[in-house]
Amino acid sequence: MLDGMQKKDPFVLRHLSNLKPEMWWSDADPLEPEARASLIGEVEADLCVVGAGYTGLWTALLAKERDPHRRVIILEQYETGAGASGRNGGFCSASITHGFGNGRRRFPKEIAQLEDMGRRNLDELQATIERYGIDCDFERSGELLVAVEPWQFEGMAQEAQMRNDMGDHVVVLDAEATRARVNSPLYVGALWDPDGNAVLDPARLVWGLERVCLSLGVEIYENSKVVQLEDVREGVRVHTPYGTVTASRVALATNVFPSLVRSARKYVVPVLDFQIITEPLSDEQRRAIGWAGREGVSDSGNQFHYYRLTADQRILWGGYDAIYNYRAKAHREYDFNAETFATLAAHFLKTFPQLEGIAFTNGWGGAIDTCTRFSPFWGTAHDGRVAYVLGYTGLGVAATRFGANVMLDLLDGLDTERTRLRMVRRKPLPFPPEPFRWIFIRLTQWSIARADRNQGRRNLWLKLLDALGLGFDS
Repeated sequence: MLDGMQKKDPFVLRHLSNLKPEMWWSDADPLEPEARASLIGEVEADLCVVGAGYTGLWTALLAKERDPHRRVIILEQYETGAGASGRNGGFCSASITHGFGNGRRRFPKEIAQLEDMGRRNLDELQATIERYGIDCDFERSGELLVAVEPWQFEGMAQEAQMRNDMGDHVVVLDAEATRARVNSPLYVGALWDPDGNAVLDPARLVWGLERVCLSLGVEIYENSKVVQLEDVREGVRVHTPYGTVTASRVALATNVFPSLVRSARKYVVPVLDFQIITEPLSDEQRRAIGWAGREGVSDSGNQFHYYRLTADQRILWGGYDAIYNYRAKAHREYDFNAETFATLAAHFLKTFPQLEGIAFTNGWGGAIDTCTRFSPFWGTAHDGRVAYVLGYTGLGVAATRFGANVMLDLLDGLDTERTRLRMVRRKPLPFPPEPFRWIFIRLTQWSIARADRNQGRRNLWLKLLDALGLGFDS
């Protein structure tokens, strides 16, 4: 089992001796744009977007495509893509429900429609990247969901049948066929999805979306933290330290940061996710692991890893630990965690023992917003003039585009296929207040880890969560 490694094993730590506590994606990348000015003074807009990550940039881009004459302003408290959007693993999944299993559990009557809408959304995202020439190393390479224990392989054939009946094209692979694609002694089988996932450079996608927004006439102000929303006769006045935007509509794309709609805060908590990345693989190392299809890979445990090849032949390896700090603390100083990096390296070397001696060059983390249904939810405030979307739970590279379209539908008062979804009309159950929130999350994490150690068997706590509709099934 993956969790049997010693976190401070000297053998493991040797592979981390040159690790830099820096995000690799933007490490001296020539495509990183110059900083933009802060908002100073009073301006007016048709739409003000708060947040310049994926959700905010997609909202602005789609708003301009719907109506090129609409004046759109984005306000960002740091710099474009400073949060999860610019520092994730670069998995661009068609799922808008955080996996088929989770979507089927939450929205059984809509799952076929949600799967179809997710595939269409990914197709449209790819078309946008190609139409505007966004240089982000986009590869529609598919996804390999691997089983590293026999219990994880159980049920894959049933899932494949259900998904294929809904228009998917997934295939179950046995151990030999899985290892022929990516060679690890741990694999006992896999579910192969040839077109439901892409990999890309997440930072370059952010920067590319920023460039497109600017070319369409969107105004972007950085280092302009929004401190207040005020109802006024003309709409909503958005206050920053040095200026204001008065807009008829406001879209909140604040992700893990505290929502400006206070009533929405009880639905989300920040959890910290971490990644490490290797030096470029040699030709001999690539031959040892295969991976000719450059698929995105994730394992199917409750605590799971995700990993992929970069454009310059490095392996990015992340996941497993999802750390919640008491009182939802998610400050930037938490983005480096030596113990978690050691755990990740240990699991990597057990998965690919043929890569013994490889060096990890960078390690970093970041906060993602999660909710009790592990998939995005929406809401409106200020008499419908403000909309928000939250809760992507780390699977938002493509889903944020769908979330942005829903927000625009809500703000424009449109009755669409998207706004009629139960997923859009209903919110998740809220988290309890502290200290019960911390106890709830820690008990759940302990139970999930125990299930992974016990052939997937769920204890009474997890069975209770399942009965309440709070369990997770990827």
